[in-house]
Amino acid sequence: MTRQPGKVYLVGAGPGDPGLITLRGCEVLALADTVFYDYLVNPLVLSHVRDRAELICLGRHGQGRLLTQTEINEQVVAAAKSGKNVVRLKGGDPAIFGRTSEEIAVLEAAHLSYEVVPGVTSALAASSYAGIPLTHRAAASCVAFVTGQECRDKEGSALDLANLASFPGTLVFYMGVTTAPRWSAELILHGKPAETQVAIIRRGTLPEQQLVKTTLEKLPEVLALGKIRPPAIIIVGEVVAAETKAAWFSSRPLFGQSVLVTRPAHQAAAMISRLAALGATPLVQPAIEISAPADWNRVDAAIEQLATYDWLVFSSANGVRFFLDRILATGHDLRQLGNCQIAAIGPATTDALCDYRLHADLQPTEYRAEALAEQLVPVAAGKRVLLLRASRGREVLAETLREAQAEVSQLVVYQSEDVTKPDPKVAKTLAEGKLDWITVTSSAIARSLIQLFGSDLLKTRLAAISPLTAGVLTDAGYPPDVVASQYTTEGLLDAILEAKEE
Repeated sequence: MTRQPGKVYLVGAGPGDPGLITLRGCEVLALADTVFYDYLVNPLVLSHVRDRAELICLGRHGQGRLLTQTEINEQVVAAAKSGKNVVRLKGGDPAIFGRTSEEIAVLEAAHLSYEVVPGVTSALAASSYAGIPLTHRAAASCVAFVTGQECRDKEGSALDLANLASFPGTLVFYMGVTTAPRWSAELILHGKPAETQVAIIRRGTLPEQQLVKTTLEKLPEVLALGKIRPPAIIIVGEVVAAETKAAWFSSRPLFGQSVLVTRPAHQAAAMISRLAALGATPLVQPAIEISAPADWNRVDAAIEQLATYDWLVFSSANGVRFFLDRILATGHDLRQLGNCQIAAIGPATTDALCDYRLHADLQPTEYRAEALAEQLVPVAAGKRVLLLRASRGREVLAETLREAQAEVSQLVVYQSEDVTKPDPKVAKTLAEGKLDWITVTSSAIARSLIQLFGSDLLKTRLAAISPLTAGVLTDAGYPPDVVASQYTTEGLLDAILEAKEE
């Protein structure tokens, strides 16, 4: 049988902020077998892609060769003809200076099915994030998007700068940084006032966003300083003076701060989202990997004997998910828990139980093994207790309960292993001293980070989730700058915020 060709999706990733991709864009990324993405696409957008999908970057400026449009077209067509669902992921909106019409022509010539998924274009997003309205009742009733880079093999220029000089509204130049001396001089020559207000927005919608204001006459001089490089948009018009006083985007408490998230990849999303909302640039470097046990035999045997236990004790949200999912995978349902009472070490573990419609009978007010053991001792003495745990960890809980005459069994329900190779980009950022914070959310993560980065950890600030984690760092010569008073993710971020305000 001949394999049916796949479908191609031309998707706008938005201008940079990963939250600005559309719902439809997320949907098709989740369906993709292969994703061809531009270098300007925020890597966090790629988190919507399923694990087994192939990711192909089309090149980065200054880091190897950029693929030509012809090469891109050939690879997209070949992937789709082999039966794959293909996403061509573009920064901004595909139809705004994105060469979409050329790619559609190639797809139609190849008789391939396609769909265009619009994105938020940088002019709309960056202006809003900078507080500059593109239209204004008193200043501009229209707006024009203008390219600063025209096709090199085109005869003449399609840009009528004489007419643009008299355009009765806002001009937004894309890709216009390097050509600004030419087009700004042309606009002035054709009657645009030299004192016309100009705003340059670099890396719009990202925590490192820059806003520089000048005039049309002084624009080449400002850009000649070399401090503003692409990607940037340039807004020309009276609306620049109408900038809002409340800088909602740049006034967020962690704006401009880079924060490394070190939790396992599948658990990082909530912290990344929270950091982004606070204005930070989240980077991701899992320090440990979580996986299922190599052999489920002991776990399966314990599941069959659950009715013989009085207490089930979970010391992590991972333990909850791996164990309860295994109960369901073996053909049982949660009635298998019978009359067991359940203890959880902290709110994250309790929340994981709630996902299965289960409530913890006991949770200590201080989220550590010693506190959990202390509260369990009066109710578990003489009882059968099953501790559901990782492949490594402290023995304090089991030892304390055994001393209280509890009959304790321990069951490894998931593997915890160190990541041995850091992401090169993260390692480079840290080595250059450009990373503001590293979040350290467990003792295991602390030990792994020390192995991954060594003395480079002294080039940033460390935030520890608990005194125990702080102790591991301190003993190794890397005392944390802050320690959370509440041993939760929110408590950790609160500690960072308090330190920044000092």
